[in-house]
Amino acid sequence: MNIHEYQGKEILALNGVAVPKGSVAFTVEEALFAAEHLNSDAWVVKAQIHAGGRGKAGGVKVAKSLEEVKQYAEQILGSTLVTHQTGPEGKVVKRLLIEEGCRIKKEYYIGFVVDRSTSRIVLMASEEGGTEIEEIAETQPEKIIKEVIDPLTGLTPFQARRVAFAINIPGPQVNKAVSFMTGLYRVFCEKDCSIAEINPLVLTEEGDVMALDAKLNFDSNALYRHKDILAYRDLDEEDEKELEASKFDLSYIALNGNIGCMVNGAGLAMATMDIVKHYGGEPANFLDVGGGATAEKVTEAFKIILSDEKVKGIFVNIFGGIMKCDIIAEGIVEAAKQVSLQVPLVVRLEGTNVELGQKILSESGINIISASSMADGAEKIVSYVQKGGEINEHIHQ
Repeated sequence: MNIHEYQGKEILALNGVAVPKGSVAFTVEEALFAAEHLNSDAWVVKAQIHAGGRGKAGGVKVAKSLEEVKQYAEQILGSTLVTHQTGPEGKVVKRLLIEEGCRIKKEYYIGFVVDRSTSRIVLMASEEGGTEIEEIAETQPEKIIKEVIDPLTGLTPFQARRVAFAINIPGPQVNKAVSFMTGLYRVFCEKDCSIAEINPLVLTEEGDVMALDAKLNFDSNALYRHKDILAYRDLDEEDEKELEASKFDLSYIALNGNIGCMVNGAGLAMATMDIVKHYGGEPANFLDVGGGATAEKVTEAFKIILSDEKVKGIFVNIFGGIMKCDIIAEGIVEAAKQVSLQVPLVVRLEGTNVELGQKILSESGINIISASSMADGAEKIVSYVQKGGEINEHIHQ
């Protein structure tokens, strides 16, 4: 689960991690009120969306007067920001962070992530803050310092000091940097974060070390024990189809293609998307109905796929192990009837009760294109979609 920058900073501040003073604003009036109550001669007006690259897209402005705060708030609120993370459709800005300005002397990067290769948390740091860490990794990999953390000891002061010296934090500020890193590590562990990224971490002219930006993501599987974090969830920032899928325990991720995919099992879903692309198609989604899906879940999965106007065809690829093919078939038939299916539907069934499943489909009276294999199914759905969705004959096998 993602949260906004201002929410991340609230969490950090409550755990003793230094951040600038600021307030969230949902209107221009609230933005002015927040600025007036900050003891500063400059303010930063920052768009709050779940995406990086806001500054480059015009979503971060420095105001040197209250009039400029008003001007920038009017300009940014309600606008659509298009960044490298939003996609071409962009995101509408519905809230702002009004923050006190600070005199920046140097910018750094600090981040905690889970390294799956070692099954440990890793502290990453760089003295090249303020730029994309991916860009640094590609052009200046030697500038990224990594410290693997032993789960038994946690991040030790020695490790934090070693990182601080490695990224050339001045001696008088090393202890502040160590406190910052250990505080951020505590938040990462206690709140079950999947990523905690501070870019930039800044050293101010006054000698303070603080988070000028904050990106915290959380492991969705652990949210049941963090009701306070769950309260930060902004449903406006999430895809409506993904929200609907979560209600039925379906794993759904929207993509940019026009072939809807419904599969059971994450590995098979990935392979299905790969083979669709192999035959020249573009998947519209990743959708895993899971191993214990019911006819109701399959029906809802169909509705979610078809709620995407870009979908011009559907490929159902099921291997029945725990999931029985006849249950899938019943769900497909029910869904097709409920949504008045108007696009080509290719179905490949294999596994438990496959004969019964195929019988249910063939006797349904619905125009379903049967596939003998995953490759056959992918080739067929791509072909029909590329022909404009025209089906000239009923194919039942």
